[in-house]
Order: sequence, then structure tokens, then C-alpha cells
Amino acid sequence: MIYQLSVPPAVPNVAEIRILEWHGAVGTHFAPGDLIVELETHKAIVEVRANQAGVLRRIEAEPGDWRAIGTALALFADEAGEALESAAAHDLRVEFEVS
Repeated sequence: MIYQLSVPPAVPNVAEIRILEWHGAVGTHFAPGDLIVELETHKAIVEVRANQAGVLRRIEAEPGDWRAIGTALALFADEAGEALESAAAHDLRVEFEVS
């Protein structure tokens, strides 16, 4: 199955967020609890962690890029060889912590 990681609504009254650092490259396997990406608002740092296992298949925003809340950041799959265009992407389950 294909999953989409979108910019989480982590901080109230914030319309966009900047990508600071990806904690894996395309092909990286993530387990629940693994840190996927660090994001930044003008007020806070947001750590996004996997809440399910998956493989990072495509990064859609690079460090330094700003993205609107709800915009796609990356695609994940259950398996490394799964075709990305095979079906509509489901939402990737994540946890986020604001500091």
C-alpha cells in the first residue's frame, strides 16, 4: 500500500512550515517511533515520527523548502518494490512533537 506524509497541523494559526532535515533517504525503512523529518515554523520545531512501519519511496520537499499545511512531503510504501502509481495514497499515520 502507498502512503502520503503531509505537513501536519502541528501549531495553531500556522499556514506553512519549513523542512529542516530528513532522517533517511529514499529506500530507508522506518519502524514505529522512528524520527522521519524535522520541520520548523516561525515559532517552533516539529519532530515527525512514524506511527507505522514503511519504506520512504519519494521525497517531495527538500530541506529549506516551505510547504502549506496539508501539502505532500513524501510517499511511503509497505515494501520497497511496490509501484508508486498502483493506487491512491492513504495518509501515513504519524506522531509529532512540538518544541
